[in-house]
Amino acid sequence: MNGAPARIQLCSTGEIAPGEALKVEVEGLSLAVFNVDGTFHVTDDACTHGPGFLSEGYLDGEVIECNFHQGCFNVRTGEVVKPPCIVPLKTYPSVVDDGILYLEV
Repeated sequence: MNGAPARIQLCSTGEIAPGEALKVEVEGLSLAVFNVDGTFHVTDDACTHGPGFLSEGYLDGEVIECNFHQGCFNVRTGEVVKPPCIVPLKTYPSVVDDGILYLEV
């Protein structure tokens, strides 16, 4: 065993234009994948405050605004940027290999 993280394929990078998000369901997880100027970030899709889905929100740079109560998170760090959200968003490590985005586990 080489100690490298296992990978789970999420999507092709070509599926998500810069400034856009995509909902991906894999291994029992509902994830949001964000393309921030060619850099990809993966978070839980569910807002930590209410029933909103972040993949349906408004992405401005690294900040996603939930479409339910307009709370905001940094998609890179999971940090709460704007209330009413108070619980940080779970983020996941990912890697791009040959145009495919993988979740590292």
